Amino acid sequence: MESFSFTTPAKKSVAKRAHIGVVGSGDLEILLEPGTSGTTIFNVRTASEGFKETWRAVFKRFTVHHDIDAIITINDFGATPGVVSLRLAQAVEISNQTKK
Repeated sequence: MESFSFTTPAKKSVAKRAHIGVVGSGDLEILLEPGTSGTTIFNVRTASEGFKETWRAVFKRFTVHHDIDAIITINDFGATPGVVSLRLAQAVEISNQTKK
């Protein structure tokens, strides 16, 4: 098990918390909370060790498209970068939904 964090500057706020996915074989869970620090904070706990630079690249690409002030906690059990990107986009979509 490996744990690490990344932080990047951010400007846009999100409306509410979001919870996406489950920790299971080949998948991951993302918890997104609105932030107040003007940064996106990524906290990762993963069963796949040695992929920190891959995670950094996924987050760099994500923040180009989603400049959000948030705390994002990821519990991973071997998800591919494509799955991580999809789940992050889903979390942002849910966190910005408003009730009708």
